[in-house]
Amino acid sequence: MAKVHPSAAGVEAAPPVAGGGEAVALTVWRKSLLFNFDGFTAFDGKGDLVFRVDDYGGAAGGIVLMNGAGKALLTARRKKLCWRETWLVYEGEGAKQELSVRKRVHVLPSKALARVTWGGGVYDVEGSYARRTCHVYDEERRRVAEIRRKKGPHGVGLGADVFSLVVQPCFDATVAMAIVLLLEQMLGSR
Repeated sequence: MAKVHPSAAGVEAAPPVAGGGEAVALTVWRKSLLFNFDGFTAFDGKGDLVFRVDDYGGAAGGIVLMNGAGKALLTARRKKLCWRETWLVYEGEGAKQELSVRKRVHVLPSKALARVTWGGGVYDVEGSYARRTCHVYDEERRRVAEIRRKKGPHGVGLGADVFSLVVQPCFDATVAMAIVLLLEQMLGSR
């Protein structure tokens, strides 16, 4: 089946960047914009579409994270023949590897979900993805991104399919969104 992208005539939507030391808050909806497909959409505080992922029947060719205009930003592919679940993420739809995400496997109970290697740094993802309460920490244990439940105007939770992704200025929102996609692939909504 052919991929469907919106017309981007003259539009080059950039991923959100925190300015002036402020965190970027995105609303992530676990729903594709295309009928009968799985995926994600992410909106900024103004309601503009920032990221989208449309799953066209499986992750065999990789999962493509696109900007709002449909341009491929990152492609994630599962590493084959690896005893631990590992995903490699590439720039655009090309061959230049940007980061890797490895699922953490523990015998004893632990909050650690995954380890991310990106830009020469190592980041740990901890928390509960099923409850949408996850934190991404850098090597110095500073919180660089956070997944949390989204609440409506009267404090009512919106369910597991709608949540907030808060990204600190020292971290890339595109990478944070890629981590969300891979947590869904590795852990599902259990």
